[in-house]
Amino acid sequence: MKISPDSSVGEIVKLNFKTASLFQENNIDYCCGGKITISEACTGAGIDPDKLIKQLETLASQKDPDSEYINELGLDELCDYIVKRHHKYVLESIPPLKKNLEKICQVHGMNHAELFEINKLFTDSADVLTRHMQKEELVLFPYINELELGLRDRTPLPESSFGSVSNPIANMLAEHQQEGERFDQIASLTKNYLIPEDACATYEVTVRQLSSFENDLHRHIHLENNVLFPKAIELEKKLSGRN
Repeated sequence: MKISPDSSVGEIVKLNFKTASLFQENNIDYCCGGKITISEACTGAGIDPDKLIKQLETLASQKDPDSEYINELGLDELCDYIVKRHHKYVLESIPPLKKNLEKICQVHGMNHAELFEINKLFTDSADVLTRHMQKEELVLFPYINELELGLRDRTPLPESSFGSVSNPIANMLAEHQQEGERFDQIASLTKNYLIPEDACATYEVTVRQLSSFENDLHRHIHLENNVLFPKAIELEKKLSGRN
């Protein structure tokens, strides 16, 4: 993969997810901030673009079967993948995380007052993400599935109650940004998921759960922001021009 200062962060990660870890190490947002160029990202992070590009090209030269698989999926298949892989993970992770956060607030809250704010941030995020995923599964993803069906069967552009697909996508993007920022706060409050010396087993498990949750959320948002949504907008335009 040839990478230039004008290459977009999201496109690089889309082609090879191995590069995501390098962006994270350099505090570059590859999911919600995927549209910015390498040059812009490096300016914001205060790092040398030439050095980063060399590191990215080394990583991108390694085969990434997972990214290849995802990029070959039809949009209906990608929607299904996101629901089964990422939506399921979120829904299954929320109850134990809520329970553990409540417990460590009670046990360690006196010495770690930040836990109460972390608990509130996660609870708020869990509520928003649950509603967010419902909107995707009940409204947006079914419409995207119809677009894919229209491409295959050469049927007319499907009707919708929301106009262009870019309208609900704009709402999803805004909510992604909000939850990305909320987890930035959680990461800051936990000092990048550092486990305190006085942490009990439950505390340690909870911090690791939060870190894993954020990592999964980053890839979840990346797949929608940088892969699914742009393709859906482009496909709708293609079908609209064909009608």
